[in-house]
This record gives sequence, structure tokens and C-alpha cells, in this order.
Amino acid sequence: MSFSVAVAGASGYAGGELLRLLANHPEFEVRTVTANTNAGQPLLAVHPHLRSYGDLVLSETTTAALNGHDIVFLALPHGKSGVITETLDPETLVVDCGADHRLTNEADWAKFYGGDFFGAWPYGLPELLIENHAQQRSQLVGVKRIAVPGCNVTAISLGLAPGLRAGVIQPVDLVAVLAVGPSGAGKSLRTNLLASEILGSASAYAVGGTHRHNPEIVQNLSAAAGTKVTVSFTPVLIPAARGILATSTARLAAGISAHDVRSAWVNAYADEPFVHVLPEGQFPSMSDVIGANTALIGIAVDEAADRVVTVTAIDNLVKGTAGAAIQSANIALGLPETLGLPLNGLAP
Repeated sequence: MSFSVAVAGASGYAGGELLRLLANHPEFEVRTVTANTNAGQPLLAVHPHLRSYGDLVLSETTTAALNGHDIVFLALPHGKSGVITETLDPETLVVDCGADHRLTNEADWAKFYGGDFFGAWPYGLPELLIENHAQQRSQLVGVKRIAVPGCNVTAISLGLAPGLRAGVIQPVDLVAVLAVGPSGAGKSLRTNLLASEILGSASAYAVGGTHRHNPEIVQNLSAAAGTKVTVSFTPVLIPAARGILATSTARLAAGISAHDVRSAWVNAYADEPFVHVLPEGQFPSMSDVIGANTALIGIAVDEAADRVVTVTAIDNLVKGTAGAAIQSANIALGLPETLGLPLNGLAP
């Protein structure tokens, strides 16, 4: 059975990555691509690397263009997808890669985003550990609406959730510093994202708990811990087109050994096709995951500081966005979870 697909916001980085992955999906057929300012142009004019879509032209993002498909993937700026999702057929599977349906708390939305609050949808991070020793994938089976996580959120959540649920780390004083590529900020022209600004440099931004992903990180880790967590998250922009390397640390719980720590992560992800815990003493690089839907995690115990350190690498456009969207759609439709998704990265 083939499912018809529309991709809204197809001219951006996330939309382009969705199309790249969807081209190799045996059950999904992309029939419609939409954009805003680029409407009317051939898709190849904005994504010349997507040669298999040579016959597609970007249409305007409207309800009429998107309705009538089995699946609609939205890759729109925050505040834009919520308006259009209200008009889409309730029987269509709608997967939102933006922020509009991630947060459960309206006050958090008002503080970090502002504008109309559109409510939370089932959350598209299948491996996320939640209450009652369950995983988020159980909440995705058969659903018609999915909210894909933020890319930074994915890296931090996967890196810390196992320790919180197992009780081997404390839920307070969690710290995460992320090296991130600029593609996560989208295609909009911004001075701080120009090559002349970022090449040969690194710069922190959204320092002091101001990044919009903060409430989503707290939301996820609190679900894993079973109690409210506190976390300090600082992203650092680096001169790499894509990728995230998240170094997250936490206080070691009393009486916990290094063996207990490693066991918590290994047990949590033992059966996961896309989340891999590396052998003791090994830590990932961003280049290990570029182009793949994998998350690689290295773990250490800093005994002098009494802290656990995890290093998590993901491709922000794949596991952090488009790959998670397709993985979650597979689950919702009852397809094999790994269908159409790359396990192997690109090197060099």
C-alpha cells in the first residue's frame, strides 16, 4: 500500500531533508510540495540536490493544496503550522516538525514563543522514556497528529532520560552544553549565521535559560524522572553545516556505582534500532551520525566531581527533525519503525 504525501515548507532545510529521506521510503509517495515566498518555482531551483523530484513545482501553502493526502508533513516556522492544522482533515496523518504542538503548558508557550496556543499533540520521540516504565512510541500507535521534538531537545533528552528514570542521577542541577550547526536555525538570512561570522569561530547564544527549547527539555526530563527537574542549557554555534554534540552532566545519586550508571543507559536502549550506547571509554563525534537517523551516546562518571557525563551526537536535520518525523509516522501507520530511514552515516 502506498501513502500519498504532501510536504509544507518544502523549500527550507527541514523540508528538504524530509524530501531526501522520503525519496527512499517504499510506502510514501510525495505528490505535493508547498512553500511561501518560493511558491511557483520548480523544487530543483531551491533544492538542486534532490534530482528525483525534477517534476515537482512548489505551490502555495494552503489548506486546499494539503488536503486530500494521506500524510502531511509540516516544516513551517513556529506560529505558522498551528493556524493551518486547524483546517486539515482530521483523518489525515499530520506530522508537525515545528514548535506549535510540542508544549503541554500554555504559560510556557506564552513565555518562550508568544501568540496563539494550539495545544499539545502526541510527541514524536519514540525512544523517550516516560512514566510507568513506558516509552513514547506507545503513545504514537494509530494517532493522526504528531509533534516532532526540537533538535536540541532530542539530544539532551536521549542523553539524560535513562539516568533520571533509573534514579542513578539527581533531577536537580542538570547541565547541558551543545555544539550545534547553523542549519538548525533555518534558511532565513541572519548576520550571525553568515559564513564570515561563524567560520573559524564559536559563539554561545540564548544564554541563561532563554532558548525556546528550555521548557520542552524540562517537560521531557520531568516525565522521565517522575518529578520536576532543573536544567541549564547553553547552545554554542560552530562552523559545521549540520550536527549536534551534546555534553550533558548530572549529579550522581547517593550510593550509585559506575556500573549502575552504565547499566541504566544500556538497559534503556538495548533494543533501540537508532539509539546506540557506545562501549566504555568511547565517545561519539558529530561526523559519526551525519546523514543517519542514529543517536550515539558515550557515558562516563567523573568521580572527582561526583557527576555523570554523557556525550550525545545526532544529525539535527535527521534524528533531530526529518528522521524523527518519518519514524513516528511509520509507527502511527503500523509500518516497520525503521522503514525508509538510514542507519549508516556519511564519511568523510
